[in-house]
Amino acid sequence: MGGPIRKGLFAVATKTRKTGDGAEPADRHVTGDLVSGDRVSGELPTSLTIDVTLPEEIHSTPDEERAVSIDDETLRAGSILGRQISTTSINLIPVMPDPVEPAPSDREADEKHSRRNRLRGDVSSTPESAAMLTADRLLEQHGRKRPRPEGLWQELVYSSTFHLINLGDSKRVKARKELDARISKRLDGGTRFVPVLTRKGGVGKTTITTLLGMAMSDVREDRVIAIDANPDRGTLAERVSKQTRSTVRDVVTKAASITTFSDFANLVSRDETRLDILASDTDPLLSDAFDEDDYNVVADLAARFYSIVLTDCGTGIVHSVMRATLQRADSVVIVSGGSVDEARLASETLTWLEANGYGALVRNAVVALNTATQGTNLVKIDEIEAHFRSRVREIIRIPYDPLLAAGSVIDYSRLQPLTRASARELAALVADGLPSTRDE
Repeated sequence: MGGPIRKGLFAVATKTRKTGDGAEPADRHVTGDLVSGDRVSGELPTSLTIDVTLPEEIHSTPDEERAVSIDDETLRAGSILGRQISTTSINLIPVMPDPVEPAPSDREADEKHSRRNRLRGDVSSTPESAAMLTADRLLEQHGRKRPRPEGLWQELVYSSTFHLINLGDSKRVKARKELDARISKRLDGGTRFVPVLTRKGGVGKTTITTLLGMAMSDVREDRVIAIDANPDRGTLAERVSKQTRSTVRDVVTKAASITTFSDFANLVSRDETRLDILASDTDPLLSDAFDEDDYNVVADLAARFYSIVLTDCGTGIVHSVMRATLQRADSVVIVSGGSVDEARLASETLTWLEANGYGALVRNAVVALNTATQGTNLVKIDEIEAHFRSRVREIIRIPYDPLLAAGSVIDYSRLQPLTRASARELAALVADGLPSTRDE
């Protein structure tokens, strides 16, 4: 690009101002008016005209700016990122004031601050019962002594240190006390009924009923009774020393005159463990067998004086007495022998109960497996146990004991240790399944 420089030139004007001594050039300045090229070239002499040729202007982008150079075309961010750009919304969360809890009522305050949490001397807003006056509350802790430990080594240390070191009970003693606590479970709200039944005779049902009752009565502080509800002649009363010849028939006929526990106690036999036994009818000349109505009369009277009622049922599960027994039952004990047919009949008893609307009793049932019956050594007891465990809550083995095999009076204190331990475990399992509370 060349040619005379015409555009962009400014006209320079020089002015003079006069002073006292003469004329003096004024300050030179550039006006802001552009002068056209034709006028400048006409006024300047030819010798002052300059011909300048400028190179063609070429713009190149530096390397450090290439990455951020701007394209001539407009691009959308979505086409570059491959996804739609969304805007971000900001939600303003209002600040909520802290909730104000209402002041608790007096009863709620007492429940929150129980006797254990209450400060010493605090007075309850509601009257306290006599049960609140416990030793933990009234006795100073430093003045109380732990009970004497049980166990050979524990007693030796306790005695040799003049009662300064108390190691506590041995593991065996602790296990025994824990079992006692399970058997002596507190039962509120009425009597608990536990029938003992099976479809086959000769498997030790009456013996199991007696062992269960003795184990419970030996530990519990309340009353336990076993009733022989066999419509035919039962043998439950022959397992203890007889103190009376009265039977369930006498209770039915004298029901109107039985008003106190002393009246009822005159009709039962009591074992050394404090288990009461009510015998079944023994007169073969009776024309009317013990039926559902008779059992209800006896059960209603027993419920007035006993906490637990065990019922030694007959083998006829379709008899009316069985219906009355099961309607009151809180749990059941199914007795099975160790042979194939005995185990099968016991399982069929469970099936009959389920088919007749007693499925809940089956799920809460305890199976007592009497291993003293014939044929036990010929079968796989573990397989029998596995079968019943799939159907009931618990199963317990009752071992052979010569005193039980005799079929006569059972002296609980003379039983073999393993037999007593099994009876106690059976009692604990049954007590575990009994409801602690129930509406009257």
